[in-house]
Amino acid sequence: MTSAYVELPGSHREPPKETPAIASVRAVNPSEEIEISIYLKDRDPDPLKQPPITADESAAQARSAQSFESLNAQRLQEYKPDVDAISKFITTAGLSIVKIDLARRLIKVSGTADKLESAFRTTLHYYNDGKTPFRARAGSLSVPADVVDSIEAVLGLDTRPIAKPKLTYHLNPHAIVGHLPNEVAKLYGFPTTAGMGAGQCVALIELGGGYRDSDNEKAFRAMGLSPPTVVSISVSGGINRPGVDTGADGEVALDIQVAGGAAPGAKIAVYFAPNTIQGFVDSITRATHDPINSPSIISISWGSPEANWADQDLAAMTTAFRDAARQNVTVLAASGDNLATDGLTDGRAHTDFPASSPYVLGCGGTVIDTQENNIQNEKVWNNGGSGTGGGISDKFDLPAYQANANIPKSINDNRVGRGVPDIAANADPNSGYKVVVGGVGGPIGGTSAVAPLLAGLFALINESCGKPAGFTHPLLYGNSAAFRQITLGDNKDGQIGYAAGPGWNACAGLGAPQGANLLSLFRKASGKLSS
Repeated sequence: MTSAYVELPGSHREPPKETPAIASVRAVNPSEEIEISIYLKDRDPDPLKQPPITADESAAQARSAQSFESLNAQRLQEYKPDVDAISKFITTAGLSIVKIDLARRLIKVSGTADKLESAFRTTLHYYNDGKTPFRARAGSLSVPADVVDSIEAVLGLDTRPIAKPKLTYHLNPHAIVGHLPNEVAKLYGFPTTAGMGAGQCVALIELGGGYRDSDNEKAFRAMGLSPPTVVSISVSGGINRPGVDTGADGEVALDIQVAGGAAPGAKIAVYFAPNTIQGFVDSITRATHDPINSPSIISISWGSPEANWADQDLAAMTTAFRDAARQNVTVLAASGDNLATDGLTDGRAHTDFPASSPYVLGCGGTVIDTQENNIQNEKVWNNGGSGTGGGISDKFDLPAYQANANIPKSINDNRVGRGVPDIAANADPNSGYKVVVGGVGGPIGGTSAVAPLLAGLFALINESCGKPAGFTHPLLYGNSAAFRQITLGDNKDGQIGYAAGPGWNACAGLGAPQGANLLSLFRKASGKLSS
């Protein structure tokens, strides 16, 4: 007997807003083959409840991540009833199970569009935005009552683009401004370790674009460095495809060259996925649970306002980041380049996701003034309508580690919530990064540069400590003296936004990194000498 159907909580989606640029084209062909991702609900302990801690406390609490094999074995037993019930639902609906990966809590399912529409009680249409046609649905999904409590998200039916790269080009692509990426690392006092990140792997999440080996060779030669080892990993059909989307190519080049410039000894694994919710979540879970490359840091330079995300999408991403924390993987994300409104025009402040996730280090932006290889002045990046994102999350509550950070209430509604960003560094294209894209060098900025820059710093820290930093927030918020506060400027878009000031602020977070101090902090926390 088939269980009655019920609504899948959090799955409601509004239809795409039809404009001259976005129009419904046609219904989906009933025989079109589609692959979706079903993520199971998270039932493991939550690391978020940890308050700020000292380096001594961190050393005492040190733990190891589970091996992928033991994690799979544990969840095979833990989730067996869920998998059995969902498998019965899927096969009864005439669909096929492609893969079960319980380390990721993932069941991959394929089938024709008509059977998927019937199975989840939805209708799919194609839309055209002038670029690549995408599928979309409206309303909520429904599933049998005996599986609804097992499912966190059903992703892949709707393929509308979800994120944008957080990079900003200089108005003059030939301007002689900015710094080589490894020069920026030196300006922030990044340590010189024996292997400059050797033995570490930095994961880059890319939702489009591609890289050319020739660009990397030219860029690292300009830095006086040998190119790092760079590998590409295809996720859910995404591939390294340079030359198709030059904007996304710029993001990929920026990420590789900045992370590699900061930690040239580290391996860089680039996870290419489609720019969809499914692609985004699949790429993060793949990087977190990659037994071949085993990245200890994930850098994300893509995102969009929290308001763009359905509840199930936020839930699936949040679980992916929570799993990264459990596996001692440090995740960093750009806080956005459209000031406190995050580019929306509804008269409210908005934070960018995934930077607003309490499991992610949100990376804000500054502008630096340098003289004689030193930073003389540093303030919040806000220039010509572009500037750092930051503010108070509308979706996530105040985490325990920020309880004593004097996080202000939201200017929207006095809400007490997660404050963004956590840390900041050079992002203004006027003081930005010299990057090679398509054989041509030029200055690029944006908070998307800050995430890979700090990813490189954590690769150096991890190498020096002999272990991954992991979920860093409680330690960083318990030791804010490791940062140089940014007290000048604001991220206001018109009258909407926040001002910098002493202590944590919604423009630069705890402040700019002091590389040597951060290394000492993490060495002490790992039980090593501070020098």
